[in-house]
Amino acid sequence: MVEKRLFDKMKNIPFIKPSVPPIDEYFNEISDIWHTTMFTNIHSKHEKLEDALKKHLAVNNVSLFVNGHMALEAALSYFQLKGEVITSPFTFSSTCLAIMRNGLTPVFCDINEKNYTVNVDSLERLINEKTCAVLPVHIYGNVCDVYAIEKISEKYEVPVIYDAAHAFGVKVNERGIGSFGNISMFSFHSTKVFNTVEGGALTYADDKMYEHFAHFRNFGQKNRETVIVGANMKMSELHAAMGLCNLRHINSCIEKRKNCVNRYNERLIDIKGLHLNQPQNGVVSNYTHYPIRINEKEFGETRDSVFERLSRHDITTQKYYYPLVSNMAIFDKNPSNYDTPVADEIAKQILVLPLYSELTIEDVDYVCKIILEHQ
Repeated sequence: MVEKRLFDKMKNIPFIKPSVPPIDEYFNEISDIWHTTMFTNIHSKHEKLEDALKKHLAVNNVSLFVNGHMALEAALSYFQLKGEVITSPFTFSSTCLAIMRNGLTPVFCDINEKNYTVNVDSLERLINEKTCAVLPVHIYGNVCDVYAIEKISEKYEVPVIYDAAHAFGVKVNERGIGSFGNISMFSFHSTKVFNTVEGGALTYADDKMYEHFAHFRNFGQKNRETVIVGANMKMSELHAAMGLCNLRHINSCIEKRKNCVNRYNERLIDIKGLHLNQPQNGVVSNYTHYPIRINEKEFGETRDSVFERLSRHDITTQKYYYPLVSNMAIFDKNPSNYDTPVADEIAKQILVLPLYSELTIEDVDYVCKIILEHQ
């Protein structure tokens, strides 16, 4: 009877719901801002959040930004690059737009079938005299082969900037993911595991970068009389306050996501034609997304058909990432290497299911029931 009642009525299940603290907790956190009226320009909330994130992410330095995209643009600009940047085509367009807005050319590297991150063998083959940086993407909480990429970076003397928008709090062999490469960018958009409503950050080991980014994000002002090329990229105190609140609850939020992932796995693991995300050895995940790949020949149905049926049942899913950014018209003029057969195939099969801390086990069961209706 319980299962019958559960599925008698359609449920509205969004793709994501932002994690938010109790409203009283947030009001309490911002109450002193109302007295000081210090809403921006890097005051106490901003500083407290940077310190708290250094500890949580196990990194040497954190610089907060208004959002992850502008943080990534700032990271690329730091090295004063000219030429080509190798990156993944299987990512959000922001990754490549940050490259282009720095006057650089994105070159697209194929990805691994197992974890959807850049294939390091393909990456090394793409490096040439025009290569000025590498921008690998951690995706769905899966991480790139950071050790192999570190060796490539040293061999060819090119900086590595990681797009870690999906990797907040992830660890590799007990080491914070933000400690790899020259710089890592994190997004704190409301759709992410950890959010400040809007926001982002850079993490890095080189202490000299901290002062540079402090000036760069504040109109380039070193002082009232000295300015470098920069922009207004500061995080406000109100956003930093939200981050301080959400950080207190981050472990329980991730645990709830983990429970939902485990339930998805229980229901879908033995279904022919459904390929599930596989855990990586030595990696502590943050369970940011739940991707599946639908093989039409084995499953008997296309990805798009499943997507449309879920939509008809008020279940929102996303084809992350279809189309590949390398297939978008804005990138057509770039003379890049587009030989990415694995990424091409995965983009046609991928479907990311609802996952957030408020998602219930009953919701997961309902999503799985609709996916498997034709079986």
